[in-house]
Amino acid sequence: MEETLTLEQQGDAAREFVAAVIDRFGLSAEIEIRQLDEDTVEVAASGDDLGLLVGPRGATLAALQDLTRTFVQRQSVNRTDRILVDVAGYREKRTAALRRFTQGIVDEVKESGEERSLEPMSPADRKVVHDAVNEIDGVRTRSEGEEPSRYIVIEPVD
Repeated sequence: MEETLTLEQQGDAAREFVAAVIDRFGLSAEIEIRQLDEDTVEVAASGDDLGLLVGPRGATLAALQDLTRTFVQRQSVNRTDRILVDVAGYREKRTAALRRFTQGIVDEVKESGEERSLEPMSPADRKVVHDAVNEIDGVRTRSEGEEPSRYIVIEPVD
């Protein structure tokens, strides 16, 4: 076990784990590692018929990401950096869909002048909504509730 892994070593370990999982499912994929910033690496798998690894609303992908992080963390005594896993471009597509959805809700809130509570969301999805609303004048967000039922409220601002 290494004392500390570089971000590159963490990415390599994550790629190794994701490749093994994909292989065990009898699938094939091209796997890329992208350093997103100084503390974050993304392992992105692309190929045909990978929907099984995404699952309903990204639930299987979230589990794969958690397992990948655990695998990498067990390689190092010290804390590891942030590791993201994406399959078939799901995260980008999900982000775009959430931003479109959020814009529609913002339009309703601005028109009605009344706040709107959204359905419970994962922390990652809530972040996308918060970020999208932060770019729009006249509205703001807050999170309420406890996990796993935490949700966002979009409210008008005077």
